[in-house]
Amino acid sequence: MSFRTKEYFIKETYKSIRRNGFMSFASVSTVVVSLLVLGMFLLIFLNTDNLAKHLEKQVQISVYMEDSATGGELETMREELKKLPGVVEVEAVTKEEALERFKERLGDQDKLLDSLGSDNPFPYSFEVHLDKPEHISEITEKIAQLPKVETARFGQEIVEHLFNLTKTLRIGGVILIFVLFMATLFIISNTIRLTVFARRKEVLIMRYVGATDWFIRWPFLLEGMSLGFMGALVASLVLNNTYVALSHNIHATLAFLPIMPAYPLMYYVDIFLILAGTGIGALGSYISLRHFLRV
Repeated sequence: MSFRTKEYFIKETYKSIRRNGFMSFASVSTVVVSLLVLGMFLLIFLNTDNLAKHLEKQVQISVYMEDSATGGELETMREELKKLPGVVEVEAVTKEEALERFKERLGDQDKLLDSLGSDNPFPYSFEVHLDKPEHISEITEKIAQLPKVETARFGQEIVEHLFNLTKTLRIGGVILIFVLFMATLFIISNTIRLTVFARRKEVLIMRYVGATDWFIRWPFLLEGMSLGFMGALVASLVLNNTYVALSHNIHATLAFLPIMPAYPLMYYVDIFLILAGTGIGALGSYISLRHFLRV
């Protein structure tokens, strides 16, 4: 492709966008809105997935021992727990440590425990951390059958809700991405179709004088790609500023919440949006031209 031909394509693209100003603006606006929604959902999904992974690491099995267990039996139990498949860490919690933790949770109401006197109702226990929380139920059942174990528990409902939420988000994300993709593709296709229709005689003449399909197609493809790129660029700028401000506010007020830092996350999101917008614009143009090139 010569430089003169490339220059012709670029000029035709610019003229077409300027000539169809209203429809071009409508297309860019649609791409902006669609990719903004897509980008926001993508950020929510990534942060929720990050939160889920963070919570999964916090999932543990609490193993409560019988009061009759001796020091030797407790040490033996700790070694047995470490040998179980999937167990990465075993932390012992003495009766005294359990009582202190409970007092901390009560806060200003810790005086409620004064009625216990010197009695300590909390059992000696172990906190078992796993590498894969999906196997927590199976491992809990094995631990419960070990000698001197009074009970073994984990937050079953929380874990199940967590896995269900992640699964729902992934399925919902795929559906939403498809819907937004089709909506944006439809708008850009119609915009390019109107442009081609307005220049249909020119397209037909070019076909009759021997112009190749790709020579006719390139200016329209570039127009669609330009509209998609401009929309994606605006959406990226808005999304960047919004997420940076929002993440700062969340870190300032809810420091315990594991929000993903703006960078390098936004670099990847920006690249994805720009590629998606440009790709949708090119595909929309290609679809619109198929009818007019069937001569």
